[in-house]
Amino acid sequence: MISSQKQVELQLIQPPGISRWWRVVGGLSMNLALGSLYAWSVFVAPLEKQFGWKRADTSMVFTIAVAVFALTFVLAGRIQDKIGPFYCSLTGGILVSLGFFLCSYTHSLTYLWVCFGVIGGLGNGFGYATPIPVMAKWFPDKRGLAVGLAVGGYGAGSAIFGPLAQLKLIPAYGLPATFQILGGMFLVMTMIGAMLLKNPPTGYKPAGWEPAATSKSAATTHEFSPGETLRTPTFYLMWVAYALGCSAGLMVISQLVPFARSVGLAAAALSTMTLIVGAFGNASGRILSGWMSDKLGRINVLRVMIGVSMIAMPALYAAGGRVLMLYLAVFVVYWCYGTQLSVNGAATSDFWGTKNAGINYGMLFTAWGVAGIIGPRIGGVLYDKYHNYQAAFYTAAVLAAVALLCELLAKRPTVPVDTRAPAVTGAPGPSHQLATAYAKESK
Repeated sequence: MISSQKQVELQLIQPPGISRWWRVVGGLSMNLALGSLYAWSVFVAPLEKQFGWKRADTSMVFTIAVAVFALTFVLAGRIQDKIGPFYCSLTGGILVSLGFFLCSYTHSLTYLWVCFGVIGGLGNGFGYATPIPVMAKWFPDKRGLAVGLAVGGYGAGSAIFGPLAQLKLIPAYGLPATFQILGGMFLVMTMIGAMLLKNPPTGYKPAGWEPAATSKSAATTHEFSPGETLRTPTFYLMWVAYALGCSAGLMVISQLVPFARSVGLAAAALSTMTLIVGAFGNASGRILSGWMSDKLGRINVLRVMIGVSMIAMPALYAAGGRVLMLYLAVFVVYWCYGTQLSVNGAATSDFWGTKNAGINYGMLFTAWGVAGIIGPRIGGVLYDKYHNYQAAFYTAAVLAAVALLCELLAKRPTVPVDTRAPAVTGAPGPSHQLATAYAKESK
């Protein structure tokens, strides 16, 4: 007979139930629905036409949603760490779906700000807080790939639901019915995601896998508390790099449509650029850069992609009206932007552990919230001052350069001194040996 200890070890390696890859499906389903936030632009023109609103008024809807999303993520991440992912995912799915459904009754700007901005932002915060920690726990061997696949859905959501709403639903059924149809679809998708997003048993590891402390993507065995995380210099370097790198990306992305129009891009080519090329680049960056980070290391991939974006942004401006060159530059800019949203998530679990991954990444993710507010704002201010897009695109390159400098300075955090001291004087304990290995790797 198998001893009870052996049974426990076997369950930690092969827990009963469905394959762990179904957890990726759950994260993908959840994020495809949440990614509809990026498709907001397709609703702007119909709303402005119906109510006579200005662009500044409708732009505020997206700004509110981004701010609420980022702030909610911290709270939702803490809840996820304490009670697990199911109820957090469930809350997020219901709120996002409800927000869309209520938008069908829009009659004032304040109402729209509340429904799409606040309720939708809350839903995104709760829903997005769960897939990354769940993937990090189920896939310690393929963490970058799994996180990338799950959050890749967020980038792909706009590529699916943006054209669906713009080209099919709104022309056929009108704007109110479109909000209701999408709300119903998102409810189904997020409920499926919530059912599949569950944590593995504590101590789980895939069969045949052993962590290698010398690997470029090796994970810490110390579970950093939020306070300990905030005491590591690496957190602040990565936060600034995340904020400036995403600010640079969003500054350019927010100016793409008016820039493309200014160089004479046709309406059909414009829709292709924003709804397909950009979204595909975003999703590809999240998935493939996540996979590359498993092989090359999280920080190394972030350094490379931020460096590439620093070159791609001025190149995008130089491409002008040459459609193929413009498409290529747009794809690269979106790829580099998407990279930051998947690799930073995987790096958080590698550097500070999976136990508090929800709140630790939530704190880091506030950088994206700041970027979502200041990036487009800076781009707009620069255009108003200089009346061209060159200043915005070149300023974005400068921000990317500063972000790259921060990533170059960032090192793997070491285990806190008070937790790595040997229990008995004499031979170094395992925690001390682990800390020494980390210290050597960070040099």
